[in-house]
Amino acid sequence: MGTSWEANAVGVLRLPSGRLVRGRGLRDGLPAGARPTFAVYLLGAPPPPVDWESRWLRWPDFWLPRDRSAVAPLLREAWERAATERVEVACGGGRGRTGTALACLAVIDGVPPAEAVAFVRQHYHRRAVETPWQKRYVARFPG
Repeated sequence: MGTSWEANAVGVLRLPSGRLVRGRGLRDGLPAGARPTFAVYLLGAPPPPVDWESRWLRWPDFWLPRDRSAVAPLLREAWERAATERVEVACGGGRGRTGTALACLAVIDGVPPAEAVAFVRQHYHRRAVETPWQKRYVARFPG
């Protein structure tokens, strides 16, 4: 996985396939070390400019994405790129929206939807996926 993350770096989630994806809270600042090569920002307003390729998905805090039809294609792109690139998924705090998106990536990677939230809570952050509707969203995510 050529230019992927270090497996033990802060916020890095190892999916069952071995792909590594970093989750992050933008309010925490950029961690030391390698920078992303591709990022997905889940925010209610446009993210600040960055020096790497990124996509913005309008997703208000504690809610669900505004354009639900855009989520699966964008996360599939992130999943595909994670095989050879440093992919980051981030929101303001790095737990709710980021955890939800990471759980959806786990579904794409083969984790059953009913188990994806528990997987992300175990391997990323114990408080990932903050609301009942985010949890339901993952359970219904098409993968």
